[in-house]
Amino acid sequence: MTASRFATRLNSFASRPHAEWPDLVGKPSMLQMAARAAKVAGLTDLDLNFPDHVEEKPAEMTQELGDLGLSINGFAMRYYSNPAFKLGAFTNPDPAVRREAIDLTKAGIDAAREAGANLMTLWLGQDGFDYAFQADYATLWQHEIDGIREVAGHDPDCEISLEYKPNEPRSYSLMPDAATTLLAIREIGLPNLGVTLDFAHVLYADEQPAFAAALVARHSKLLGVHLNDGYAKRDDGLMVGAVHTLQTIELLRQIRRDGYAGAIYFDTFPDMTGLDPIHECEVNIATVKRMLRVVERLEKDNRLSTAIDRQDAVASQAIIQEAMLGPEN
Repeated sequence: MTASRFATRLNSFASRPHAEWPDLVGKPSMLQMAARAAKVAGLTDLDLNFPDHVEEKPAEMTQELGDLGLSINGFAMRYYSNPAFKLGAFTNPDPAVRREAIDLTKAGIDAAREAGANLMTLWLGQDGFDYAFQADYATLWQHEIDGIREVAGHDPDCEISLEYKPNEPRSYSLMPDAATTLLAIREIGLPNLGVTLDFAHVLYADEQPAFAAALVARHSKLLGVHLNDGYAKRDDGLMVGAVHTLQTIELLRQIRRDGYAGAIYFDTFPDMTGLDPIHECEVNIATVKRMLRVVERLEKDNRLSTAIDRQDAVASQAIIQEAMLGPEN
């Protein structure tokens, strides 16, 4: 794994809008946010939401972003265009609404391909339930499997990545954790399916991020890594390493060992509290680069592999703290 590609959440750059656009009326456009993101030293890519961020022909949009020095890492679906999606996109009880969600996703895949990207991330947060006796679980699962299978089969050359999350907006998500997501991928059985790990989602799924990554590498493939942080209660979207520094380093070591070659994407929320999004993103990039240097030091230290082989937590913690903080004297 190299640290050559860093991507970010475009909507972060709507934070403190009047500091950037004093005369702005309404919300900034996609290109306005992208131009602001292009000021971030070291940023190479953006992920775009579909249909929200596609304001013109995808090929023209790619050219305009290229003129800013940015590439498109991939697209991510958002199911907000129809209020009926609140009761489910691929799992909606109305077959017409399910068809609309599937067709919208196919259109998003087509737009991504026209933009020169080959990654579509599906976060199916609307697909789930809120109450006991609200739904037939076997029916919900079948609708989900059928929907994912159809959109993944739409363009076999486009990778479809499932981003799981325990809840929100639904109280219970059908794709809440790594194991359930991998079960769905196995049932569907298409080679262009994989998983996106969002660090904060993994934490409040009560999972250890590196362990989740290892399971994904064993049973499927890791197509996306969203770095952020939080207190494991919700999707806080804090800066990288702000709370779980060791777990972030362990995740970076794991995906490096597993051969992950994609972008590191920052799914952080500076806009929630009015932080400077340019500085926030630059610090995230610098943090990951420092963490990767720690990983490099650890990989060259035979003591760590020996300690891990013995499951000697005391020895491994001493080695990691030394790699992070330097020798005692």
